Order: sequence, then C-alpha cells, then structure tokens
Amino acid sequence: MRLIDFFDRGVWINPDRVCLEDDEVSRRYRDVQTRSFRFANAIAAEGFGPGRMAGIYSPNCVSGFEAMLGLFRSGTVWVPVNAKNGIDENAYILDHNDVEILFYHSSFEPVLDRIKALCPKIRRFICLDRAGSAGPWLEDWLADAADTDPDVKLGPDDLVGILSSGGTTGRPKGIMLTQMNWGTMIANFYAGLDAGPAPVHLLVTPMTHAAGLMAVVLMAAGARNIILPGFDAARVLDTIAREEVTHLFLPPTAIYMLLSEPGIEDRSFPSLRGFIYAAAPMAVDKLRQCLKIFGPVMMQSFGQAESPMFCALLTPEDHLVLGDPAREHRLASCGRPTLLTPVAIMDDDGKLMARGARGEIVVRGNLVMKGYYKNPEATADVSQHGWHHTGDVGYLDADGYLYIVDRKKDMIISGGFNVYPSEVEQVIWAHPAVQDCAVIGVPDEKWGEAVKAVIELKPGARLDPDEIIRICKQQLGSVKAPKSVAIWDELPRSPVGKVRKKDIRDVFWQGQARKI
Repeated sequence: MRLIDFFDRGVWINPDRVCLEDDEVSRRYRDVQTRSFRFANAIAAEGFGPGRMAGIYSPNCVSGFEAMLGLFRSGTVWVPVNAKNGIDENAYILDHNDVEILFYHSSFEPVLDRIKALCPKIRRFICLDRAGSAGPWLEDWLADAADTDPDVKLGPDDLVGILSSGGTTGRPKGIMLTQMNWGTMIANFYAGLDAGPAPVHLLVTPMTHAAGLMAVVLMAAGARNIILPGFDAARVLDTIAREEVTHLFLPPTAIYMLLSEPGIEDRSFPSLRGFIYAAAPMAVDKLRQCLKIFGPVMMQSFGQAESPMFCALLTPEDHLVLGDPAREHRLASCGRPTLLTPVAIMDDDGKLMARGARGEIVVRGNLVMKGYYKNPEATADVSQHGWHHTGDVGYLDADGYLYIVDRKKDMIISGGFNVYPSEVEQVIWAHPAVQDCAVIGVPDEKWGEAVKAVIELKPGARLDPDEIIRICKQQLGSVKAPKSVAIWDELPRSPVGKVRKKDIRDVFWQGQARKI
C-alpha cells in the first residue's frame, strides 16, 4: 500500500470536509486531492518520479504541505528541510541528498543565492506562495497540468522521503524511509489508539518533523488539520478551545510553556482526545499537572526518525494511574512496544537482556529505515546483531513497559559510578520554579566528571542553587546529586525544541583534551 493511499482514504471518508487550513487558505479533501493529481503530473513533465529527489523549504503553511502530498503522489522522493535550521545546514542536507528541484517559500528568497552556490545539483526552483526570482509561482506551474490521477505504481521498498537526523552532533545523516516504513507507522498508531470520529488536528511545531507525520497519520481518518506558523502558548490554548481540537503533538518543552500560561488552571479543553508528547522525557510532576488540566488524554510515543514515531505507546488509558502507588510509576515510562515493532534491551556484546536490566534500546521490523543515504558504514553501525540501535539507554519492566534512562552518550561517569542525567532531571523538573533543565558531566580533577545542573527558570521565578543540590541529595544520594548548579536565562534548543546538551557541554569542556 502506498502512503498516498492513506490520504485517499480520508478523501473517501469525507471529500467535502476541510483538509488543510492556515491563516490564509482553507481547502477541502477533494480539492487537495485534485491538486495532488496536478502536482504529480506537472513534476512528471519535468522528468521527476520515483528515485529522483525534490526538496521542500517552507515554514508551516498549506502550500508547503500540499507540495509534500504531491511528491507522495508522484513517487518523487521528499527531502524536507526545517525552516528553523541555519542556511548552511539546510544547504548541506539538500546537496548531500542529491536534490534537483526545490519548492521554496518566498520568505527564503534572501538565501537563494547561497543555496544556488552550495547546491549546484538543483536545476529547478518553484516558489510556493508567489512568483519568485528563481522560478514560477506554484499556481502557474500547476495551471496546465492534468487533474487526473497518474496512479504511479510504487512498491513497499520504494522511498517516500529522506529525512535528516537531528544534527545536534556532526553533520545530519539522510534517513531513507520507504512506503513500508510509513505504512507500518500508521498501522502501529491505529492498532494502539482510536482517533475517534471527525478528528481535528492542530499542527504547531515544524511540519517537517513529528507534527507533520501526525497530520499524515490522521488524514487516514479524514482529520481537519489546522496549521499554525509556530508555537505561541496563548494562541495554542485559544485555538484548542475555539476550534474544538481533538489531537495535537508537542514536545515537553512546549508543554511546560503551556502550563506556565496565566490562568490555565481555570480553563477546560473538553474536545481533546489525544495530546501526544514525545521527543524528550517528560517530567512526571508536569505530567500530573497535564492530566489535571487537560484530562485523561495524554499520549506518549517513543520513536526516532530512523524508526518513526511509534516504537512504543503510552496510551491515555495507561495514564489513568494517579493515586495508585502500585502503578503510578508507569507515568515515567513511554509505554509498551507497538504491535508491529519488537523492542528489546541489548548489552554491549549484542546479547538481549532480561526484564529490569539496563542497556541499549533496540528495535526491528518494518518500521526501521532502509538505511542512511550514501552512508553504508553508519547504516551497518546502527544495524549490528540484526537490530536497529537507537542510542537510548533503558529497560523493560515486568509488565513490558519501556523506560528510557538516557541517551547512551549522555551517561556521566563520576568517581567510577554511572549517573544517568534524566534521573536527576526528573527531580529538578519537579521544583516549582524550574521551567526546564539539563544535567551534564563537567571536568573535575577529583571525580573525572562532576554532575552539573543547568537550569532555566519560569518567568519571574527565583531559585537558590543550593536548594536544588540539597533536594537531589535527599532523593538520589550524594553521587547523583549535582556538585554545582548554573542558572541560564535560556537553554539552547534545536529547531524542533530539543535541549542541545552538546552546546551546553561545550561551554564547560572548552580547551579540554578529553571530553569524558
């Protein structure tokens, strides 16, 4: 089954329902489908199709999302770049992944000369929202294209897109995802969750990442997708209430900002059915607050671009454990493995470990990527022993719930003892003055590495660093407690909202010959 067939199912369910809308445009399913026919025919006339690469460089908007669906229809391989990335990183992504045609938003006109200089393989430019300096307006490009379905034949191993690894360390790698990968992702969602009737999905974070994936997943159920240009806490809350939003995805950092909005405790959001959080661990105390404010609608997914979105799910029902000491610890998990994706824990020698033992989280099955584009060495490295290696450290409990302890590379070795930063962060996040935090190892003559907490406070809050050290010692003991605490105005974050621990570590390890 092709990815575009899931969208066509949404058309079949309700052709006259709004499919995509932003601040400028609103289009029904039948109209978006017709435009995808024209797009596929137009790009075929340019000589593109399966195996050829096309980039989309756009902020969140209807025209950018329609171009994505058009590429799915045509079989041309989608190469997204995050509008929030630096220009050189995006140029690297486009060039490394052999993009030859670029669909871009006019807001990026000022960087086109740089793109042309760094990406000589791009031979065609199409502007999404108006006539551009480098190419025609999308509407003019589509004008003469046939509005009939080209019905491109695609197999399970044909590529849908090449996504990029996070890029927080080194150059981004091109992650090849196939028709089978996407179909498995969608099947995993519906095997574990019920979208319910007439979903309304709010797309807030970059459509090149998890929020865009969720939109495609929910299109199979005929979801109305409301696209915001970016995250604004007050606007998100107002939109949920006004438009009766049923589903949205946000990373924990953005959720913490929602929880800090004045008066949120006095509001209600009865339309919500699925509030999905992922991309980073969620502070358990903040999760309890979410359940009180938003209701029994929280859903966590565990995945990564190489095995997208749904390796494990913590369903809304799994969250109904408040006040039950025997089960409340599950709020710190990311759920159970999904139907089509086996998950296990592996030691450094490739041996699968028993329940409760900590090791690297590994997954396999049809959700796992085809490989890294033009990088067989990196592909082989993450595919050892017949499993995909996530780089995350965790364990499975007796009931099969998966707990992430940390990224394997983030582990701190202090005085010969292993310290997993997320365990310390959970304690710090619970402090009422803390907006967000990162725990890292810093160089120390006595301990080798000393545990350090770097904290971002809530607006207007004050905090005595010694109080954090004292609380951590009480709850975790002296080995895991931070030896020092720094308070920064703002933690550095990636374009998708993840705290960049590497950037924080670099501040403290500068000039050191070794960084462990």
